[in-house]
Amino acid sequence: MSNSQPSLILALNCGSSSIKFALFDAQVRPLPREPLWHGKVQGIAGPAPEYSDSGTAQQRIHLDHEHPHTAALALIQARIVARLDGRRIVAIAHRVVHGGSRYFEPTVVTDGSIAELRALIPLAPLHQPFPLKAMSLLFEQWPGIVQVACFDTAFHRTAPKVEQILPLPYSAWERGLRRYGFHGLSYDYMSHVLPERHGDLARGRTIVAHLGSGASLCAMQNLQSIATTMGFSALDGLMMGTRTGSLDPGALLYLMEIEKLSLEEVGRTLYNQSGLLGVSGISAEPRVVVKHESDSGEVGERARIALALYVRRIVREIGALIAVIGGLDLLVFTAGVGEHNAFVRERVCRDLAFAGIKLDANANAIDAPVISTTDSRVLVAVEPTNEEWITARYTQELMGAA
Repeated sequence: MSNSQPSLILALNCGSSSIKFALFDAQVRPLPREPLWHGKVQGIAGPAPEYSDSGTAQQRIHLDHEHPHTAALALIQARIVARLDGRRIVAIAHRVVHGGSRYFEPTVVTDGSIAELRALIPLAPLHQPFPLKAMSLLFEQWPGIVQVACFDTAFHRTAPKVEQILPLPYSAWERGLRRYGFHGLSYDYMSHVLPERHGDLARGRTIVAHLGSGASLCAMQNLQSIATTMGFSALDGLMMGTRTGSLDPGALLYLMEIEKLSLEEVGRTLYNQSGLLGVSGISAEPRVVVKHESDSGEVGERARIALALYVRRIVREIGALIAVIGGLDLLVFTAGVGEHNAFVRERVCRDLAFAGIKLDANANAIDAPVISTTDSRVLVAVEPTNEEWITARYTQELMGAA
């Protein structure tokens, strides 16, 4: 990557309602964790989108209602170009949720790979379309810049086959129907940062709870994925903001055979109308639902049961993962809910007292890096994730090897 002009890597994390971006100095090795500049556009599909970056406070913006994601990307490109100041972008790193049975390693993007990855959209409809759209647009607008796809499924390849195979006829495994696992870039980042924070403890029996609008858990030993709660698609595992998580397949047959819902209606129900939003009828965000717990009547009752179910599913799955890895040394909360919702962490840890967890209420209230007491058998930590850095790091390595 040697060139007289300073070289940059742009990391893009394109989702259904937000685009996060970060610029990294491609010439510094190892790649610094802190980007030179970063920001995001959020609320893209909503009525009040907002833009912010490391030098600009959050501000309302206008996006074309017909093509809001295209408009958001164009805005980000314009802001980036205004800041280049003689520097050049040599590569763009993309987070891609699903790589299927073919794509695991960071891959230079081509028109052919975009077409193959589009075939996986039904397995992650809330995530998969948007980085692929960005790739196509950037090929047209910045044709000389290499683009690299990094996959959320890659980190879980270390899980044993018993954690990957589905209890379907074996031919399903041979056709690529398996438990892939997701949020792998977030867990990959944790495998780098946790030893720095917690030393050899992080190499022991660790469970990371990635709790955001999407949510999953990963059990790790020696910094490798052993088991995770998401499986073939991003619907599996924990109850989420608008997604069901694990669900009896018989319920789906009932919806289609008895209630006569179409395949499209079932998909919309599972991905967009269920989870915390569906049960509470209030919001997909725990911080909003919790405000209605003390309400009277049906509103309060539904808020309480929605939060109870949300926490119960997390606790139940953590318990199962503890059984898989034979105990627990370190529990880590990350992502939007995990990092910023003290009441979710408190309720989860309260119900995990059987595992030897003792929470420091004061530390938890301020989102401290360590929120367990000194006499807790399990260290409980809060650690911000950094998917942009991990994708940029892999892109730097790939460019250096080219």
